[in-house]
Amino acid sequence: MTKIRAIIVDDELLARENLALLLNEFCPEVEIVGKGENVEQARQLIAEKKPEAVFLDIRMPSGEEGLELLEDVKTNNFQIVFVTAFKDYAVKAFNVNSIHYILKPIDIEDLKDAVEKLISYKTLFSQDSTNIEMYLESIKNFSENIHYQTESNKITIAHSKGIKIIDDNDILFLEGDGNCTNIHFKDGSTFFDTRTLRVYDEILNGDKFYRIHKKYIINLIHLTDYLSDDGYYAKMQSGELLPVARARVSEFIKTIKSL
Repeated sequence: MTKIRAIIVDDELLARENLALLLNEFCPEVEIVGKGENVEQARQLIAEKKPEAVFLDIRMPSGEEGLELLEDVKTNNFQIVFVTAFKDYAVKAFNVNSIHYILKPIDIEDLKDAVEKLISYKTLFSQDSTNIEMYLESIKNFSENIHYQTESNKITIAHSKGIKIIDDNDILFLEGDGNCTNIHFKDGSTFFDTRTLRVYDEILNGDKFYRIHKKYIINLIHLTDYLSDDGYYAKMQSGELLPVARARVSEFIKTIKSL
């Protein structure tokens, strides 16, 4: 088995050692080739060891320091797994951009999932160089979202054949399909994603998207009518009529009146 060469970057010694122990015990696919406590040491290790992955504490200690290393991803061609205590805004940015991350304190299953993603992305990169470009764009979007504390209008979706980046303005509505989601676009095309509708409910801009039903989230900019004849429906620009759950009608009406 060819292992993924990785370094760990964290300003806390115990955090570095703990992560190294967990990776050695539970993720044999990863070989730790170096550890650093700041961006300067990380850059030296990257130059010397040529890692394929960097486990990076995004708060070392200011948050800005960790983000500086993102500038080096393009020239050195490595993946990043963020190891962070952030739980609110940053997690949304991670998920929107399909970025690998682990929350502190580290959960073993989350760590294994992150390593599986590293392996999956490595395969995608070897299959098509455009997947690397898509990944780099995701990193750039993530950095800008965190640095400027802005909502992203780009969503990254990793799938079996590559990486897809979409503009959320192009989404007409999303339809839950079991534990997966069908994304319907304004041009009439659709895309099947293995993430749940609940995940999209959490990461989409709340001023632009609204969950009208347990099965549907609509893009309000493509809403043309609210109809209450023989039921409650949202009519989209495509002409599609989507049901509005009775329990959500009152709040939905308030929302569309404020548009």
